[in-house]
Amino acid sequence: MTVTNAQRRRKNWILIVAVLAIMFMGMLSGQPDRLPTPYFDVARPMVIAHQGGNLLRPGNTLMAFDHAMSLGVDVLEMDVHLSADQQLVVIHDASVERTTNGQGAVAEMSLAELQLLDAGYHWPFSGHERPYRQQGAFIPSFKQVLDRYPGQRLVVELKEDTAVLAEALCEALKMSGRERLTLVASFHKTAMNHFRSVCPATATSASSDEVRWFVITSTVYLGRLFHSPALALQVPKERDGRAMLSQGFLDSAAAVNLHVDYWTLNSVSDLRHAIATGAHGVITDRPDLMLDELGRLSPQSY
Repeated sequence: MTVTNAQRRRKNWILIVAVLAIMFMGMLSGQPDRLPTPYFDVARPMVIAHQGGNLLRPGNTLMAFDHAMSLGVDVLEMDVHLSADQQLVVIHDASVERTTNGQGAVAEMSLAELQLLDAGYHWPFSGHERPYRQQGAFIPSFKQVLDRYPGQRLVVELKEDTAVLAEALCEALKMSGRERLTLVASFHKTAMNHFRSVCPATATSASSDEVRWFVITSTVYLGRLFHSPALALQVPKERDGRAMLSQGFLDSAAAVNLHVDYWTLNSVSDLRHAIATGAHGVITDRPDLMLDELGRLSPQSY
């Protein structure tokens, strides 16, 4: 069947009207209530120690977090899973092989069993030297982190897409009084949505789907159509060929009151670029380099 010029024009007008209707509805609905928390009340750019600085000490251990604190970081970043006995534990992977001398799934081991493992066994993950093997690095519980660093800002990533994990994290933050000094992140939609429902006072970053939607809309200058409870975007410096670490991207985020953190920047050139561009926060395995560039490296660091 041949499509006439009149039919093509009609389809084009339908598309134009649909886009205009979406834009109008977006403007009418306004932005969702986003109440900034004290988590954000520090000078920019925030220096966020990824797993405590995973290129300086074995990541996600008290050894790493202690070192990051000695450097003077703004935020400790970490990952959480649930153990077999339903304890929040700080570890990146769902299994223990990559980072410890053990084997098995985190969810199938108790907290006591997990804490017997050497979390410095394979660190660093290149070369032949293993300077922190048998040096006391272990998998901490999230409660141990909360107790050890009272009042410290945290970024906590939910690594499992379950409501149970989300509720456990919410309860831990509420019991410690840390729900307004923490930013919760997750790539997982179910976990993030449930966490927001049970812990509305805690700031969250955008999920993967939300980041994708913001990138699409901001690319065609419709970023104001982005509607999410998220207070932050945590993104790489590039995504699908588009530079995210740019003034244009930051301006689009600012238009809808979104804080932007970049991950995981470790080279001096990337860190300098982030500072010069005006990044709101930088997640890095080398917080010492970032702090040094900012002239904020603690003289008491070791």
